[in-house]
Amino acid sequence: MKQTLGELMRMSRICRMVIATCLGSFILVIFYFQSMFQPVMQRNPFVVDGCCRKGSRNALQELYSPSQLDPSGAAVLHQGRRDQVVDACRVNNASSRKRRVLTPGDLKHLVVDEDHELIYCYVPKVACTNWKRVMMVLTGRGKYSDPMEIPSNQAHVPSNLKTLNQYSIAEINHRLKNYFKFLFVREPFERLVSAYRNKFTLKYNSSFHKRFGTRIIRRYRKNPTQDALINGSDVKFKEFIEYLVDPATQHDGPLNEHWQTVYQLCHPCHIHYDMVGKYETLEEDANYILRLVGVGDSLRFPSYAKSTRTTDAMTAQFFSNISTQQQFQLYQLYKMDFLMFNYSKPSYLRLD
Repeated sequence: MKQTLGELMRMSRICRMVIATCLGSFILVIFYFQSMFQPVMQRNPFVVDGCCRKGSRNALQELYSPSQLDPSGAAVLHQGRRDQVVDACRVNNASSRKRRVLTPGDLKHLVVDEDHELIYCYVPKVACTNWKRVMMVLTGRGKYSDPMEIPSNQAHVPSNLKTLNQYSIAEINHRLKNYFKFLFVREPFERLVSAYRNKFTLKYNSSFHKRFGTRIIRRYRKNPTQDALINGSDVKFKEFIEYLVDPATQHDGPLNEHWQTVYQLCHPCHIHYDMVGKYETLEEDANYILRLVGVGDSLRFPSYAKSTRTTDAMTAQFFSNISTQQQFQLYQLYKMDFLMFNYSKPSYLRLD
């Protein structure tokens, strides 16, 4: 009897030791996983407490099924813009024999934000530098907090943002179906004049002068100087327009992104964009998007320098020396951008 009691006591001590060991191991496992995640939280406090953490609802849900009433009427405005694109595309498809299927190569302008389920199609000369800065803040996971702290050249480094063409076909289709897609547009000829001013009248854009300026001068200038042929730094607007409407330019390949149409850059007749923002209402539309994303209280779209922007009056002055025939050809080139985004035919054009 004494022996049996001793054995029971010994077994009881063993059981307690086993339980204590298991409990200790369980606590170690908990501390192990905490140690795995704690450094990540320390590296990225902005994600946890900052402006850009993802909410329980994404922008797509907020747009089509808002959690709050919108007294500004923005939802109605943007539905009208979406309808305008659909109607213009329907008319164009009915009158065109051309049918094409998009390839991943067509999607290199669509920037993806996985954290907030966004796709932004950037259009050069439509505040795309500042939008890329904002996208870097949204995708940076705490690396950036103020868009304007990001140098403009960094916003255009391809590796700083991921584009839709980098995904598999299945991943592309999933994102096009489930992510909030938006783009910003501008009056087509204002955008064109802005591109000309930026790329051909500023000395620091020597790469554009060499790549395009020399070609334009060689083709369209009578008796060019040797310096002009070598440097291409003094392209006239009239020569630039001649280059754009020349069928030979179309045969050379797609236009450069700075003067390519939005129709060709973002493919709005193939991709359903949930929101079409406009340069003319840039800050209002941009901050509306940030509110839909859920970061509007702590992230604002940067203001832009209105004093240097290309205006309608300035555009009219540039077009005053363009022939009626070239004005007609140019309007035909950008016609879909005018129609899709509800821009009126400019009054300064002599098309009648």
